[in-house]
Amino acid sequence: MWAGDRAALRPLSLPDRERVVDVGAGTGEFTAVLREETPAPVVACDADPGLLAQAGAPAVVGDALRLPFRDDAADLVACQALLVNLPDPEAAVREFGRVSADLVAAVEPDNGAVAVESTVGGESALAESAREAYAAGVPSDVTLGADAADVFADAGLTVLEGTTYYHTRVVEPPYSERALAGAQAKARATRIREARATLRAGGLSPDEIDALEADWKAMGRAAIEQIQRGEYRRSEVVPFHVTVGRA
Repeated sequence: MWAGDRAALRPLSLPDRERVVDVGAGTGEFTAVLREETPAPVVACDADPGLLAQAGAPAVVGDALRLPFRDDAADLVACQALLVNLPDPEAAVREFGRVSADLVAAVEPDNGAVAVESTVGGESALAESAREAYAAGVPSDVTLGADAADVFADAGLTVLEGTTYYHTRVVEPPYSERALAGAQAKARATRIREARATLRAGGLSPDEIDALEADWKAMGRAAIEQIQRGEYRRSEVVPFHVTVGRA
């Protein structure tokens, strides 16, 4: 994310910030971007101290629904790919508004609008069907990005602006170690096996999950064969909606 054009972050007015908090920072990928774009101190905040240890100082362990900051402690509270993972995103945004004296921003994907193109026939349709079943089985809204403005409004914030950033991930020769590992994981259907409970909750029967797993393995083997010939190419475009509001 954000390796190239960062125009979609302009509504955050990062050069003018005085103190920023990145909530749900994890290992600090978005924190690092914010630190590059603003002269203000950027505090990484996450509930997992193990992940947060990689984000660099300043960092504070804290829950998105009970942030360990006083009222108006920052002039920007932001998050990336956090609200889509929360059962109650409105409560989190309301808490962001409490801590921010000025802006609140969320960079959230619409995972229902992901577009995949692949040289392996059927990979795009297979990925879409798996995403749909997974989305139906999780307790949060994985498509929230497109509706983040409504969440902000319901939380009592005034929505100021919204932009969209299309994050494109490409696999092509020369293949990276990550790409090779991803193809191997597909051939083992690792993600399908790990998501069996969620797929079951999403309405798939055990037999349907078994069939999906078999198809996923076949797709992974086909990808590996194409990689060995230097023919495999895959692109995935994920729309991220950047929503900015004020409490």
